[in-house]
Amino acid sequence: MSLHTIVDFLDPINIYELSNDEGYRDTQLGRHIAVYEEELPNIEEADLVIVGCGEMRGAGMEQSNAPNAIRSEFYSLFHWHKEVKLADVGNVKTGASLQDTYAALKAVVSELIEHKKRVVILGGSHDVTMSQYGAYGSLGRIIEAVCVDARIDLNMDSVLPADSFLMEMLCSEPNYIKHYNHIGFQSYLVHPNMLETIDKLRFDCYRVGKVKESMEEMEPVIRNANMMSFDIAAIQHAHAPANRLTPNGFTGEEACMLMQYAGLSQNVSSIGIYGYIPNHDDHNLTAKQISHMLWYVMDGVHRSKQEAQLDNSNEFNEFHLAFADVETTFLQSKRTGRWWMQLPDGKYMACSQYDYITAASNDIPERWMRAVERS
Repeated sequence: MSLHTIVDFLDPINIYELSNDEGYRDTQLGRHIAVYEEELPNIEEADLVIVGCGEMRGAGMEQSNAPNAIRSEFYSLFHWHKEVKLADVGNVKTGASLQDTYAALKAVVSELIEHKKRVVILGGSHDVTMSQYGAYGSLGRIIEAVCVDARIDLNMDSVLPADSFLMEMLCSEPNYIKHYNHIGFQSYLVHPNMLETIDKLRFDCYRVGKVKESMEEMEPVIRNANMMSFDIAAIQHAHAPANRLTPNGFTGEEACMLMQYAGLSQNVSSIGIYGYIPNHDDHNLTAKQISHMLWYVMDGVHRSKQEAQLDNSNEFNEFHLAFADVETTFLQSKRTGRWWMQLPDGKYMACSQYDYITAASNDIPERWMRAVERS
């Protein structure tokens, strides 16, 4: 399959309908995105490629116009990052069955990733993450995944894929998950045994309160990942009124920060935003919130262009340390201040300044220890 054949799975969008027939000014993003209207745009230079998938049958609902509702808000934002190129290839066609839609989205995302494009998926219910993950499987790539959600979708008592898809994603064979991180779970929404099971698999879960104490500690978690799935249920109802699961969670600004981290990462090749139901929204505030999150992905991509490659030693401060009879090296970017630490196999993984300070105090950083346990 080639990029030209993915058009078979896609419906074009009408940019004037998104702008209420007014069009967009030159200062707005809508004038600077290569959009699939009549023919597939040239995405050769695109840093981000948007694809919509309003599939909601996995949550027991009808098809949603969520992708276009988000676009309408996103396209109207001011264009700050001139060197970040965007393309929008439209919406995945709704299949006769849920599995048909999954397959279509997987084919589109897989092709875009193979062409070294960073894909942003506008969902859809959270189970559409399976198509996002499946795109890597079809390419035979072993990946690290990050999921941001108030719940952990392993509820095998539910008949809805949106409540249980993680079981298939984490346990199916063949499996392409090297490591899984869950950010922002709320304890009262998660069975204690579920956390024990995830810990036995050596996967990492971060409670929302712990994350909010030091948001910057999530930057290395996201930087190490290849795919990110974000359920808007992780955002406080006050900041995302369409979230009717819980009043608590991340603020809008914190959600934007997590998305900026995803844009900053040169490993993250797909980002999915799920769970938005326009009929549950209030004054389009959740669509606006998601549009701001997308803007911060762009901001992260802009900043990532300033980062040097790890093998360019002149661009990094190098610190050799010994802790607990282990010798290792920490690198700090002179351009962005970000940190990496060397594992026993010689490879470097993203870390934080806190990890460096911990090692300098002759203690073993938990991030280092968990990584060694998994190797």
